[in-house]
Amino acid sequence: MDKPEKPKSLEESVEAALLDADLFVKYKSPQRAVERLQEAIAHWPRSIVLREKLREVAFSHGMEDEAARQCLVLVNLHIGRENFDAAHERLLEAKHIDPRINIAPGLEAIRRARRPDLQHAPAPAPAPPPAPTAPRPVTFAGDLSTVNIFDAVQVVENSRLTGALSILSPARRGRVYFNDGRIVDAECDDAKGTPAFRLVVEVTAGSFDFEKAASEFPVRIQALSNTNLILDTLRQMDEEKNEGDE
Repeated sequence: MDKPEKPKSLEESVEAALLDADLFVKYKSPQRAVERLQEAIAHWPRSIVLREKLREVAFSHGMEDEAARQCLVLVNLHIGRENFDAAHERLLEAKHIDPRINIAPGLEAIRRARRPDLQHAPAPAPAPPPAPTAPRPVTFAGDLSTVNIFDAVQVVENSRLTGALSILSPARRGRVYFNDGRIVDAECDDAKGTPAFRLVVEVTAGSFDFEKAASEFPVRIQALSNTNLILDTLRQMDEEKNEGDE
């Protein structure tokens, strides 16, 4: 009597799926490779190796929607393993594949994972209310506890607006300046430029509003994109925190 076949381990199943996918690609059947990897992922949804392979095959063969979707799933998986650099790379790749993708939730997830201390810091005493002033011609506004700073930046970027995003919290007041949707400068307390933007990114409570401007602002911050600037800022915040903990 034949012995029942021993179930394959996770490692064996993943290796078999990867091998099958490579063979399908070799014999010019990328769609079957994608289907084989999707089948394996249905059984092992948290396998980074399988999803990275699916992302690679899909992108290489023009299946951009699938590649972008896998990038976004991988962001969360990499964050869960505290592999923030890989999460950064996949977030940038998703945005590169499809500029319409809203990566603000991913940015916020990375910030919360990198700097949990920002979420639990005691709120300082509220500042006295400012003297009444004439209302400003605000384009849009919101509460940072509901709409995070990254969502606000995404709105300005997607709309290609020129103007200033003002941040008001119990601890800080700051402004981020945009030319045609691109961040070009920032002010916060006594800081200006990139250091000021870093202070703004740390704000997790308070309010914001955006006011359009008729002319562009001088460029003090130069970055490849708003996403690159934000991710570099989050990375620096994490590195400084780790140095302080040592």
